[in-house]
Amino acid sequence: MTPADPGLLRRGLRYLAGRRGVVARLLAWSVVEAGHTFAMGYAPAAALDDGFLVGEPRTGLAWLGVAAVAVVVGAYGTGKTYGGVAGLVEPFRDRLVTAVVDRALRRGDAAAVSRLTHQTEIARDAFAGLVMVARSFVFTAAGALTGLFLLAPPLLAVVVPPLVLGLALFLVTLRPLARRQEAYLAADEALAAGFGEVFAGLRDVTAAGAEPRVRAEAGALTEAALQASRALARWSVVRVVALALAGQLPVILLLAAAPWLLDHGVTAGALVGALAYLTQSLMPALQNLVHGLGTSGSRLAVVARRLMARDGSTAPVAPAGPTPPDGPSPAALRLRRLTFAYGEHADPVVHNLDLTLPHGAHLAVVGPSGVGKSTLAGLIAGLLRPGSGEVVIDGDRADTAAAAARRVLIPQEAYVFSGTLAGNLGYLRADAVPEEELRAAAEALGMTELVRRLGGFAAPLAPAELSAGERQQIALARAYLSPAPLAVLDEATCHLDPAAEARAERAFARRPGGTLVVIAHRATSARRAGRVLVMDGADTACGDHHELLARSPLYRDLMGEDGGAHGSHPPRPPRDADRVDPVPRPGLAGDGGHVIAHRPVGQVQAVGDLPDGRPFRRE
Repeated sequence: MTPADPGLLRRGLRYLAGRRGVVARLLAWSVVEAGHTFAMGYAPAAALDDGFLVGEPRTGLAWLGVAAVAVVVGAYGTGKTYGGVAGLVEPFRDRLVTAVVDRALRRGDAAAVSRLTHQTEIARDAFAGLVMVARSFVFTAAGALTGLFLLAPPLLAVVVPPLVLGLALFLVTLRPLARRQEAYLAADEALAAGFGEVFAGLRDVTAAGAEPRVRAEAGALTEAALQASRALARWSVVRVVALALAGQLPVILLLAAAPWLLDHGVTAGALVGALAYLTQSLMPALQNLVHGLGTSGSRLAVVARRLMARDGSTAPVAPAGPTPPDGPSPAALRLRRLTFAYGEHADPVVHNLDLTLPHGAHLAVVGPSGVGKSTLAGLIAGLLRPGSGEVVIDGDRADTAAAAARRVLIPQEAYVFSGTLAGNLGYLRADAVPEEELRAAAEALGMTELVRRLGGFAAPLAPAELSAGERQQIALARAYLSPAPLAVLDEATCHLDPAAEARAERAFARRPGGTLVVIAHRATSARRAGRVLVMDGADTACGDHHELLARSPLYRDLMGEDGGAHGSHPPRPPRDADRVDPVPRPGLAGDGGHVIAHRPVGQVQAVGDLPDGRPFRRE
């Protein structure tokens, strides 16, 4: 790591300290490998000076034999070092993958695919390369410099200055190189996220005629990625200069200074040994260091910081359990002129909606199928971005990390992963949840029998063997135990019976400091709520149950209230079982005497069929 990343360097040192045994074995085998480096220059020098040049060929051959044995021993040591490197690299990659998956599951990270498939592999390969080249250079340089000193100390005066100068120049370039690397990865993330949104919405792009706008946005992302890669390539040229200074210049100086060295007691064998050290040991190790540290080191520093930092790159650690606010505080949820449409030219699903929920409120959202109830849940959860207006959670915009830490969404399709029941229930908590708290949550949500049947909280789960209702109970308990005070239930109890649904909603409503928003699946959810939001296009209304019965025809219809002459048929919406909307009869507010088909029809000419020429909306 570099001085530009002191925090990351400290975390790296703590990581290595936790694997002292692996590091010790790696260093031990590196010492064995370094014996080959030392013999590579010293043995040929001794073979010349003490053997061939003085007429002792046997001595010369013996020293060459020592060099050959050292090569074999060094190769064996090199092979053993790979096991030590794997012992450091694979746990490191596992930690990165865990962090990426954790962020994706907790917060819906749009760049999760790039992080998981691309950046974690960059970090793994970069870390492995960095360990190998750094270790190799340190021990190779130690062996070579020791050999040069033992052959003739004046050799160090020729070799060390350009070597240090080249390394210093290279180290100075690491910080700007890391910045360019980070800019390149940020552009890559933006490109992956942008094209992911485009591919997912190609039909909407075509339907809305948004091809020019999407083309311009995609082109801008591509151009930014191209510029970032070019800037990175330009700084990479500096590595060539540093490598020439540290690797090539010492050889030139050694040859140029050969007469002076010979006049000062350096033997011919020592000169040959010094050239062997430079060309066979130091230069290859230096090349590997420059390319490895310059590329792998900067990439590792950038990627690891982005994947594992807690400043927004991963879900923040929140206190256990929701806590009520102390003194005056912002509303638990505030919607300000919120508008959202699925496409530039589409009619808004949510239009100019204003809503304020205090802490501890219980809101039910009702309305016909397709009116936008789940869309509203997605906007509150930060999964959708409003076209205009804003969603504010406890004073923070919905797209911020602070807001994400204070809300939890339970969707209709509950997710349960393989592992223990306790692991599933406590997944949204930073620390392990005590068993007594798990039992209290199970009791509150009416899942004690399910816990017993599964074998307790430590029992392993097989998600495929659970029913849809059982998965929903586990997901509800996970959200109940989460530290987020705002819970959004998007038809999260649709697979439960009415009694279990009522018990779950009451449990969430009683959480200390908790605020509950229920996308209602049954009419009884609205009767239990303190406030009800009736979504009906431009005629959206909000109030308590009795207020809405008096002033909202749609709410009376959904509740099956007779209301005198202005009733509905059938009195209870059959959509709960059959997904069919109720059929109004003449006399309802807004009814123009239209005939609404109750069974499938062959053709519908909406505009022409209405006497006033208007299209169907809520008739």
